Amino acid sequence: MLFAGGGFQVKLYDIEQQQIRNALENIRKEMKLLEQAGALKGSLSAEEQLSLISGCPNIQEAVEGAMHIQECVPEDLELKKKIFAQLDSIVDDRVILSSSTSCLMPSKLFAGLVHVKQCIVAHPVNPPYYIPLVELVPHPETAPTTVDRTHALMKKIGQCPMRVQKEVAGFVLNRLQYAVISEAWRLVEEGIVSPSDLDLVMSEGLGMRYAFIGPLETMHLNAEGMLSYCDRYSEGMKHVLKTFGPIPEFSRATAEKVNQDMCVKVPDDPEHLAARRQWRDECLMRLAKLKSQVQPQ
Repeated sequence: MLFAGGGFQVKLYDIEQQQIRNALENIRKEMKLLEQAGALKGSLSAEEQLSLISGCPNIQEAVEGAMHIQECVPEDLELKKKIFAQLDSIVDDRVILSSSTSCLMPSKLFAGLVHVKQCIVAHPVNPPYYIPLVELVPHPETAPTTVDRTHALMKKIGQCPMRVQKEVAGFVLNRLQYAVISEAWRLVEEGIVSPSDLDLVMSEGLGMRYAFIGPLETMHLNAEGMLSYCDRYSEGMKHVLKTFGPIPEFSRATAEKVNQDMCVKVPDDPEHLAARRQWRDECLMRLAKLKSQVQPQ
């Protein structure tokens, strides 16, 4: 949907043809709803964008003439390596080979490929239509032009790409996310706060700021600049950080406790979860509109 919104012709391929049919049906439904809500991305109408998207019965036909290939198969290293080995044998020297992986290392994912200089991880954030960030993570042998071209393409389709200078487990987004999850889990497990109150700290506290500025700019603004903040608060931060516990085991007992609390608000059956996800996406769509209106000059 994002690529079509940018005016690009898109070909979908999956080993299960029903997956392609389902995708095309869901895309049509989503684009029509977005158009009605005035939230469709790009300058083309829904029908014009839909005319750019088609399914392909085989991978060779799907990638023929492509400038960019975005792999989105399940998060399984061997499966992804198999796909990229297959692509490696049929693509030219110009197309970009990109993976959507959220944590698999490019050095393992693209190892041994002839076209490794054209390979990159472009990790979107779920749901990518409403959350624009894309993490760009190169293989050690990825050509700088591959990074630049992918960055330019993501900007063109309305996303917000950022460059990870060198690969690290979890990249940047998930390392930050896991740090928050880890401490959240410990605080609940140790009986310091309830699961629902823990979520309030983010949704009604930290998250309000982080929707517009990051943790480093927050520090910068919470004193007379970053140096002032570190002078004032670094000792206090180190004192608190030393009290952090080990990596949680994510025990079944704590998981059941958290699940019970979550299910008070959102029962874990498919209907309630789907409805809540739709509400989340609508909120993100409104937030994106607000952010576009308040971006600093």
